[in-house]
Order: sequence, then C-alpha cells, then structure tokens
Amino acid sequence: MKFCLAVAIISLVIVAPLRAQNPAPPVASRTRAITDKDLFDFIWVTNPQLSPDGTQVAFTRVNVDEKRTGYETSIWMVATSAGEPPVRMTNSKHDAQPRWSPDGKRVAFVRGGGKDDTGKPKPPQIAMLSLAGGEAWIITDLPKGASDPVWSPDSKRIAFLSSTTLEDIEKAQHNKNSAKSNEIGNPEATKNTAPHKQLDPESEHESDVHVISRAIYRSNDEGYLDPKRHQHIWILEVPTTSDELTKPVQLTSGDFEERELVWSHDNSRIYFLTQHIDEPYYELPTTDIYSVPAAGGNLEKLATVPIGIYDLVLSPDGRKFAFHGSVTQPVRSYSQPDLWVMDAAPNAQPKNLTADYDFDMGSSVFGDNAAPRGGNGSTLYWSPDGRWLFDSVAKQGRTPLVRIDSQSGGVTEITQGDEAVLDFSITQDARTIVALVSTPVMIGDLFTVRANGAQTRITDFNRKLWSHLDLTPPEEINYTSFDGKRIQGWIQKPPDFDPKKKYPLILNIHGGPHAAYGWVFDHEFQWMAARGYVVLYVNPRGSTSYGQDFGNIIQYHYPGDDYRDLMIGVDELLKRGYIDPKKLAVTGGSGGGVLTNWTITHTDRFAAAVSQRDISNWASWWYTADFTLFQPEWFKAPPFEDPQDYANRSAITFVKNIHTPVLFVLGESDYRTPQDSGGEQLFRALKYLKRPTAMVVFPRETHELSRSGEPWHRIERLDHIVSWFDKWIMGTQHPEYDVRPEKQTARPAP
Repeated sequence: MKFCLAVAIISLVIVAPLRAQNPAPPVASRTRAITDKDLFDFIWVTNPQLSPDGTQVAFTRVNVDEKRTGYETSIWMVATSAGEPPVRMTNSKHDAQPRWSPDGKRVAFVRGGGKDDTGKPKPPQIAMLSLAGGEAWIITDLPKGASDPVWSPDSKRIAFLSSTTLEDIEKAQHNKNSAKSNEIGNPEATKNTAPHKQLDPESEHESDVHVISRAIYRSNDEGYLDPKRHQHIWILEVPTTSDELTKPVQLTSGDFEERELVWSHDNSRIYFLTQHIDEPYYELPTTDIYSVPAAGGNLEKLATVPIGIYDLVLSPDGRKFAFHGSVTQPVRSYSQPDLWVMDAAPNAQPKNLTADYDFDMGSSVFGDNAAPRGGNGSTLYWSPDGRWLFDSVAKQGRTPLVRIDSQSGGVTEITQGDEAVLDFSITQDARTIVALVSTPVMIGDLFTVRANGAQTRITDFNRKLWSHLDLTPPEEINYTSFDGKRIQGWIQKPPDFDPKKKYPLILNIHGGPHAAYGWVFDHEFQWMAARGYVVLYVNPRGSTSYGQDFGNIIQYHYPGDDYRDLMIGVDELLKRGYIDPKKLAVTGGSGGGVLTNWTITHTDRFAAAVSQRDISNWASWWYTADFTLFQPEWFKAPPFEDPQDYANRSAITFVKNIHTPVLFVLGESDYRTPQDSGGEQLFRALKYLKRPTAMVVFPRETHELSRSGEPWHRIERLDHIVSWFDKWIMGTQHPEYDVRPEKQTARPAP
C-alpha cells in the first residue's frame, strides 16, 4: 500500500447522469476475503423519507468520490413495491436531506458544493425538485447557507434554519453591486479578476482571531465556534417554477439557537426547541419549547422542560408533543433516554412514558459504517389516531422498531432478529413503514416493514461487491463476570476458520463509554478476521442497551471493573482452545482507547496494543475537551479540588507498568479527545523509558476518523492497526515504525 504523505508517522524518532440503477446480479466467480480498500466501493443509504401516499421513498445515497478524499451525496427514489430499481433524482454531488411536500408534488432538499470567487466552499442552500419533471433548482441564496427544511402542512411554505445575519446580507449585496458596477464601467478589467470591494480598509478586514469568553468554545464537528452567530428560523414562500424568485423572511433573532422546527397543523405557528441560558454548562440540562407565528411576530414560550430533549413531534390532533430525553436527577454518568409526552399548552409538565421500560429509546447499537454524510431523519412518529408512537430502541445488542402505547407506555416490538434499524420513515396513516436495516453482513439497505414485522427488501446497492466477498456473521457469546453480571459479546472469526488451529486474537473495545456494539455491520471486524485474526468485541458494564443500572454502574469508577469484564471475556475464548495465548492484541478508540491504555498498565498478557483517540491524563482532558464536565457526572469534583481521583484513573500515572508495544492513532483536529491529553503524553513518557512505541497522526481528522474521516485516511488507519499487530505478533517487517527505517518508496498492499 502506498502511503499518503499527509499522514504523519511518528515512530521511535519523531518524524454522473440521471438514471435508474438495477441491482447488479451476482457475478459467477469465486468469493474472496474483504479488504481494507473495499471501503472505496461501499454504497451507503441514509435518511429515508416516505412519500405522503406511501408509494415512493426518497433517500440520500452516499459514495466515495473519484479522488477518494471525500464523499458524494445524491437524492434517489425507489418504489415501496418490491422489484422496481432505485432512480437517481438529482445530478449534483452534494445533495442531502430530502423532504416531501405534504401534497406529494415536490421534494425539497439541501444542496452544497461549489466555490465562490475567493475559492472558499459555498454554503449549502435549499433546493427544489418537482415530481412533474425537470432539473432541480436552488430556492435560497443566503450568505451563510440554509438547512433543515420543514414544509408547512398546506405545502405553500418552508421553514428552515440559517445563521445568516442582516449584516451578512447587506455585505453580500454591496459586493454584488460593486462587482456589477465594475463590470459595467470596465468589463475587460474584471473579466479574469475577482470583484473589487468598494469598502474602506477597516470595514473590509474580517478578523480571524478567536476571542473566547465561554468554557465551550470549539466543537469536534465544527471547529472554533462563533458566539455572535446562531441558527435562527427563516421562512420562504415556495416558488412553483424555477423562474419565480421569493425572498426568505427571518422569523427569529437574538443570542440563542433554535432547532427542531415543527409546524402547527393549521399552518399558523412554528414550534421549536431552544435554551435561553448564556452558559448552560453551569446548570443541569433544560430545554425551552417556544412557538413563533408563521407570519412573524412575538415568540410565545410554552414550557421549560427540566431535561435535554430532542426529536420533537406533534400529535395528529395538535394537543400533545412527544420527544426523547433523559432524566437529570440524580446526576449520573449515564442517564438512559426515555420517551416522553406533554400537552402542547403553556406550563405543561412532561410524562415519562417508558420509565418502566429499561432500554434506550430512540437509540441504536453502532458500527463503523453508518453513512458518513447525509444526516438522519426523524426517529419518532405518531399513529393517525394518536394512540401509538413508533420508535426504535437499543436493546441487548439489537435495535428493533417498536410501537408504544401513548397512554400506558407499553412497548411492543415490530421487527425481530439479529439486526439494527438505523433509521425509518412512516406515512401519516401509519400503513407504510420503510426501515434502514443493517446486519453484520450488510452495510444498510431499505426494507418495507409490515405490521407483523415481515420485511421486504427494496434496495441492494452493494449486491455486486458483496457477491465477490466471503463475509461471515459473528458468533454471539454470553458469559458471567466476576460479580455475576452477564456480559454479551461477539466473536468474528476468519472466513476459513478451523477450530483445530491456533489463531491470534484482537480484543476490540468500544468507545463511549456509554455506547454498545451489536448486530450491525462493522468493516473493521470483518477485515481483521479476513487478515487471519479472531476478533472479540464485547459490551462490558457501562455499555448501553442493558438498562440504566448496567450503564451507570461505572460512574466514578471508570476505568475499573469494565476492564475485568473484558479480561474474563478473553479468558472465555482461551478456554475454547483455538486462541494462541502468546498472540493477544488489544485496541479501541475514544473510551476504548482509555480502556486500552488501562489494560496495558495493568497486565502484560497482550503482545501488542493500538490506542486510538484516547485519554491518558484525565486532568489534562478536563481542561481541554470540547465539552465541559462542570457537573459531577464522571468525577465528583474538578481536578484542582480532587487531583488524586484523576490521577488514580489516568494511565499516565502508571506508565512505568507499560511493557506492551503500543501504537497511538490520533486525529490532529480531534477536539473531543485532544491528542496532547491522550497518546502524545504516553508516547513521550514511553520514549523516555525506552519502551517500544510509535504514533500515527492524521491531519484534518476529528474524533470521527474511523466513521466519517477522509476515505484514504480510514483505509490507512485500518492498515496501521493491523500492521502494528503483524509486526509484534506475526513477526512481519514494518520498518516505518522503527528508529532507522529502511529506505522504502511504497508499501505493498496487504
């Protein structure tokens, strides 16, 4: 494999036209093991949206771009009656968030891409596609873009969000007028040059200096935050043709963000969520529900809900809201998300419908191949009579679609089996459901779902590639830990597994720590197994989908007994006789990086380790992460008041115990677990101790490297992990990690 020079390896010295797509028939050829580079050919589906009559579903299709440095998204459509091929509806490379008009005649979506005169990416805008035919066209032109379109019930208007200000609009108009004036006065002078701004030097200069006065000042996804800019509600009369020009109107303003727009059924108002607190990290989570007249006017506050809520939906009769949220008292490390209902009236109080149902509402188990772009749709719907709510739930390593009685809170599972429903859509009459389903041998495709749970597949984008691959489902394992708790996990074996042989083992630890592996596709596990390793991945205590107590038991004790759960899992595999006890490896990212570090400071049983996007020093991380721990969720006090607690749980404190060769995989733009609070500290300490170690630093990559990073970087990450294990476990030469690497121009493909 030839390496991209953009990745810094720090070793022992720091150094298409519109068309229909029929699923291709299986190719009659011998299957092969999956590779790291097969990711380049993956097709992802996301954000399914059923048409009002239930006959069609619009969705976003995602693929790797030609340069393999990013992703392309486009809007597709497929009939809900099986047998019809999906059809591409838009020809741009950055289209997402399809939303049907209630009359079923048009689809609004968000279109990005392109660059302005200065070479900067243009902000995304809302576009329109008529089902009567013709090309899609853009209907907004706001300097800071537009997103999250929501149709009015009468199909005449669209509400959306934008951080554009009046000053932005005035400046943009000024620049347009200046450009037009220059072109008229001297066309030749401006033909091949950027427009000249007619502004004085002071007003023309835009400072790039960050003035910071808030504890949360940057985000892993967005970078540095601008406290003067907020997402506000805008509204637009929908044009019927591309020749019509309509001007959007700003409905809200001020110093706070708005989100999750919901129209009243009579088209008169727009409900939304917000939080009118300057520095919310000083308080427990709360959410304000407001409404604003669609014609403009004063905001009306309905209620302050004493929890953080999301997925707001209005009942068919307009009298109730439903939403997801987690209780905040007592303060816990993990607080299970529940389904709530509340009257749509001033000062109403929320009711927890699923207080007695001990699983995670509106959640899912996770793998490494949810769509890297394109977003998600709603995960909560009412039945037309208001009797039922439809939702998904993370339950014991699976994600079924469920129906909840809106009065009693009783939960009934609609879908069954070893799978994860990642997203779904339902018609207003609740007669048609389309679900995005993933399994360990299927990335994710669309299925219609009947009332009895029967599923019919309607997309199969990866069929051609999959017909060449030898993919095997994992084996589920359940075992008893030291204190009697039952632990669930999975064993991914090589495709040609022979129980009479001895295999090397990779223990792969999930992050979070409040998250869960499960019955969902994970390229990493399949590829590691294809390289000859048995992969063990388990959900130790602290994982979600097993109830409130199981998830929260690690509060103030993380890492700790979760490590013991993992080691007992390794012992269970050793009992089976097909694992070589001298060839054990361990890896994990984020919270899994924390536990990887903890593991190698507490045992020498592993021959190699790869710690990814980790935390090695809790005190340092407390000061530098992109969110705060001002509430006593993970620690009872800040590090300057209780330094010993932070030291006792930090791997850097026990660095002298590390004798395992360890590689650190870090993202240069990771603000969730900044690299200088994680692998960098352990790397420097291990260098001082002259222990075998190396770092691989990925430029431009955030905490999402493994799931939505640049495609080449995702491939190189996988390759570095297994190459490190191959070096220390299989004896393979990998001089790039050595102090004096041999001269090497390209690395052979695995």
